[in-house]
Amino acid sequence: MFPGMGNVDPKKMQQLMKKLNMNVKGIDAEEVIIRCKDKDIRITRPEIMVTNMMGRDVYQISGQVSESSKGANEDDIKMVMEQTGKDRETVARKLEELNNDLARAIMELKEK
Repeated sequence: MFPGMGNVDPKKMQQLMKKLNMNVKGIDAEEVIIRCKDKDIRITRPEIMVTNMMGRDVYQISGQVSESSKGANEDDIKMVMEQTGKDRETVARKLEELNNDLARAIMELKEK
C-alpha cells in the first residue's frame, strides 16, 4: 500500500499518519500525463498516493516513465514559413527533425 516504504507495517503507518492528522488514499489510474511546454511525460501503470497534509493534497506518483517531445507550435511554424516561403508541411517536418531549432530550420530551408 505504501510504495517505496520497505517493510513498514501498513497498519502502524496508518496509525502514525492518523496521529499526525494526515489522510492518505490511493487512486486507481491507468496512465498519468504531465504536459510541459516542450515535452510530455507519460507514466503508465502508475501507483498514485494522495496525502492530505494540513488541508493540501500532495500527489506521489510512481510507475513506468516515458517522455516525448512536442512538435513545433503554430506560431513557430508560421514564422519559419514567412521567413522561408516554404509550405506548412515542409516547415513542420523540418522543425521536428531539428527539435524546434528555429534558426537552423530557417537556414536549412533557405538553402534549398
